[in-house]
Amino acid sequence: MSLCLAQDADADALLDRDPLALLIGMLLDQQVPMERAFAAPAELARRLGRDQLDAHELAGYDPEGLAHLFRTPPALHRYPRSMAQRVQALAVALIDRYAGDVTAIWAAVDSGHQLVHRIAALPGFGTQKSQIFTALLGKQRGVTPPGWREAAGDYGEDGVHRSVADVVDADTLVRVREYKQAAKAGSVSAGSTVRKR
Repeated sequence: MSLCLAQDADADALLDRDPLALLIGMLLDQQVPMERAFAAPAELARRLGRDQLDAHELAGYDPEGLAHLFRTPPALHRYPRSMAQRVQALAVALIDRYAGDVTAIWAAVDSGHQLVHRIAALPGFGTQKSQIFTALLGKQRGVTPPGWREAAGDYGEDGVHRSVADVVDADTLVRVREYKQAAKAGSVSAGSTVRKR
């Protein structure tokens, strides 16, 4: 399944082939539209003059220089300096724990709960974001350790439109957005979903 998170062919192609870009997109997915967050890794790679991102390069990059790349118009995030720092901290953690190989996070996990725990231990990832990323890996990347749906909580359920894990095209993006707006307004519970009328 090809990813369709950035709603841009080139940016989604990078997410498809580069697990680090996908992880960084998930990190940036807060306080900006989802498709902007997931398009940012491709723009960052372009500004670095690369075909994909590298944890070692990001970890060793001059912090002010990286912040400059993030804030150069159009800014990669609403909070470019803060997010540049988070991306760099994430890259450092990936090198320290997984030799810079993002796929090592899920390569040898015994359970969905272990996967959520590993993701949650990364800088910038709390429980909810880790559950959503686990659901995304399971639903769209074929990463399905035992119990992954349960570990992902409501986000792991099949046939729902609650998060980025459920976005496969423009229509499902609209449905996820409807769900989030309804949840924010308090008109849906955690166990329900908004269906397109």
